[in-house]
Amino acid sequence: MIKEKGILFVLSGPSGVGKGTVRKALFERATDLQYSISMTTRNKRVGESEAVDYFYRSREEFEQMIQDNQLLEYAEYVGNYYGTPRKYVTETLESGKDVFLEIEVQGALQVKKNFPEGVFIFLSPPNLEELKNRIVNRGTESEDLVTNRLNAAKQEIAMMDAYDYVVVNDQINKAVDKVQAIVKSEHCKRERVASLYKKVLEVEEK
Repeated sequence: MIKEKGILFVLSGPSGVGKGTVRKALFERATDLQYSISMTTRNKRVGESEAVDYFYRSREEFEQMIQDNQLLEYAEYVGNYYGTPRKYVTETLESGKDVFLEIEVQGALQVKKNFPEGVFIFLSPPNLEELKNRIVNRGTESEDLVTNRLNAAKQEIAMMDAYDYVVVNDQINKAVDKVQAIVKSEHCKRERVASLYKKVLEVEEK
């Protein structure tokens, strides 16, 4: 029997593009993807829950995890840390299950360095005006912070070349359809399937 290792899928994009919304809509559908919850030092927003949206940690706790190499990636973004627990990701992939990460651009680029065999998906806004509207409509950021987020978004969009796929988030359901199509196509890639058969043939020859 051919045992396939899981694939790491990373969804990333500028703040306000709707990463969380697309991720939630994706997991409301039937899926075998395992969601890896990120850790953060930012304050919990209204409606968010521990171990559902994020693992919320103090700055001191987070920095200790960095020192202990317990994170697959981490980034400081607008004054807060974000990171992904390393152990959960590697153990889940080894068990044959896919892992889905939804993280900021800085974190995604670190994962690409540490885990280049992952599949990287950039979620893009239809345009910058729409992105600004989404950030403003949140009602959680000051005018200065909105400006900072937009400036950061322009820089992040310029990093699109580091990704394998780009999905424009103009309609949630269409964006989710595209992400699901990427997951299916990656499992059918010749390089992945051929390497599995090669291992089986080598075992049989012995």
